[in-house]
Amino acid sequence: MSGSFEEYLGTIIREDIQVDKAMNYALTAPGKRLRPLLLLAFIQDCGFSAEHGWQCAAAIEMIHTYSLIHDDLPAMDNDDLRRGRPTVHRQFDEATAILAGDALLTKAFELIADSKYTDEEKVQLVSILSKCAGHQGMIKGQDLDLALLTRENIEIDDLSMMEYYKTGMLLTAPLLCAAVLTKHTELETQILDIGKKIGLAFQIQDDVLDYTSSEQEMGKSISDAKNQKITFYNILGLKGCTDIYTRLYNSAIRDIDLLPIGLNSVKKIILDMRNRRR
Repeated sequence: MSGSFEEYLGTIIREDIQVDKAMNYALTAPGKRLRPLLLLAFIQDCGFSAEHGWQCAAAIEMIHTYSLIHDDLPAMDNDDLRRGRPTVHRQFDEATAILAGDALLTKAFELIADSKYTDEEKVQLVSILSKCAGHQGMIKGQDLDLALLTRENIEIDDLSMMEYYKTGMLLTAPLLCAAVLTKHTELETQILDIGKKIGLAFQIQDDVLDYTSSEQEMGKSISDAKNQKITFYNILGLKGCTDIYTRLYNSAIRDIDLLPIGLNSVKKIILDMRNRRR
C-alpha cells in the first residue's frame, strides 16, 4: 500500500475524545490493506488515478476495521492481539472498543456522503457497502459463525456459506465499488463470482495458517483451537485445504482473464494472496 494512502488514513479522524484515539489506533495499525488494494488496483488498471479511489477505499477499510474490533471482543472471539498490537478492548477498554467500532462503521458512510463522487455514484457505493456489511452480508456470516459453535455434524457446505458471507462479501465490495467508480457496473455478475471465490479461498487459507503459524507470524491471536471451532482445516486437513484454496484462486484469475477489461494489477494481488504465508 502506498505511503500516500496510509497518510490519508491518518488524517480522516481528528482526535478530540477517547473514542477518536481508539478509532485511529485500530485504523492506522499495520495491516495487509487487502480490500483497499483491490479497489485501487482495479481503478488504476482502468486508467484512473489511485487518489480517485482513496475515499471509498478508506470507507471499506473502516468497515473492515470495525468488524475486527467487534470480532475481538470478549463476547465474540475474546482475542488479545490484532495486527501485531493489543486488541482495542485490551489497549483501552471494552466499552471504548464497542464505541470505536460503531463510530468507524458510521464514519465510513459519512466519508462516502461527503466525498467528491457524483450523487449517483454515492448512492451506488452506499448500497453496495451496506449490503455487503449488513445483515444479509458480513453480519449474516458472523451470525452463522456463532450458530455453528453449537452445531454438531458440520458440513463443508455449512462452512462455505458462512465464510462467503463473513469474509467473501467484504472482499467482493471493493471490486463492486471499483466497477462503479470506473463505470463498469455491467460486470457485476462476473465480479460477484470472482469475489466469492477469493473470499472463500482467503478464509480457507486463514484456517490453515491459524494452525500452522504462530501468533507472532500472523500478528493476531490464533483462537480457533482455543474456542474449539470447526474449520476447513479440521475437516479437510492441510493438503485438502491447500488444494481447494489454490483451485479457487486460480479459477478467479481465469475469470479475470475473461473480462473485457484488463485487470493485471488485480490479478497480481490475487496471486500474492494465493502465495501468502501470514
